[in-house]
Amino acid sequence: MILRKIFATLGLIMVMTTAQAQDIPLDAGLPLAVQAGVALVEMEGFDENAGTFEATVDLRLRWRDGRLARTDGNMLAPPLTLRNEAAAERLAQIWVPDVVITNQIGDASKDQKGLRIFADGTVEVLRRVTAVFKVDVNMDRFPFDRQKLTIEAVIDDRSINEVVLKTAQSDLDFSSVSRNVSLSGWRVGLIDITTPPSAGWYSTSAARLVATVDITREPGLAVASMLIPLVASLLIPLLALWLNRLEEGVFQVDAFELVNIVIGGFFAVIALNFTVLSSYPALVEGNNAVMRLLTLNYGTLAIALVISILFARFGVLANSFGLFIQEQTYKFLMWALPVSLAAIVAAILGAAYV
Repeated sequence: MILRKIFATLGLIMVMTTAQAQDIPLDAGLPLAVQAGVALVEMEGFDENAGTFEATVDLRLRWRDGRLARTDGNMLAPPLTLRNEAAAERLAQIWVPDVVITNQIGDASKDQKGLRIFADGTVEVLRRVTAVFKVDVNMDRFPFDRQKLTIEAVIDDRSINEVVLKTAQSDLDFSSVSRNVSLSGWRVGLIDITTPPSAGWYSTSAARLVATVDITREPGLAVASMLIPLVASLLIPLLALWLNRLEEGVFQVDAFELVNIVIGGFFAVIALNFTVLSSYPALVEGNNAVMRLLTLNYGTLAIALVISILFARFGVLANSFGLFIQEQTYKFLMWALPVSLAAIVAAILGAAYV
């Protein structure tokens, strides 16, 4: 009976000690500062149409827990280093900030953990995650666009009155893009770390970390396969104007032939429209150069069709104002329309590039 009480007492003491160890450390006061950094290890792919990218990232957290400091005073002792299962077992026995990656889609294909506990009680947790992440994609400057691939992590079980995320110089040095990272069709830039607060429970704020990697599109393929055909297709309605000629104010080419050219241009632009949007459906939602050029093509073809019918087929101006007015108006349109188109195209491409 006495031994049973002794074991029960020892068990209760162990439970209380473990529970205390799992509470947030208070020796440095609140809020507890947790240093955070994110490194991009690999980039498996980026789907701009779905607004997702797959990558391997390292999330590092550092804080100090005086309860884990060495009691023998040997501050030069090497840190306790654990990985995978051993690290997970030890992490279950101490307090660890509950960090959730909020823009991760589904389960991670790989989620590994490493732990280091230094002699002064500093705890370092390294988490390597391979997963698919959701991002916002802005196609307004396509094909000269830059996208921001973000990793967002939140401590959602504590308010910023208890835990805050901070970045020191050592965290900025850690937060880098590996030399092995490459993405077909894109130039991968640097990584930026910010810690804006996130809305929490009951009108409180929670600590949040946002790691952003800038990528810049290499526009060569998109320009060759989309912009050049779209600009070249603008010549079709112009040809419908230039191929006709006037002698003493009378058109020499029948309107039927010119209308055939314009109708053929409509089908060509429709086919190009289908090809572009089947490859990049995300372009439909943006106010970008491709959509503007498609709109300009349809509008110019419509103008050419109206001019051919009104001038060459029905002779509206000739019947209303005479052949001279018709001839001068048509000559003006032959050059005013292409000059206007050139200015509009330059403005569209300039707005996308700048």
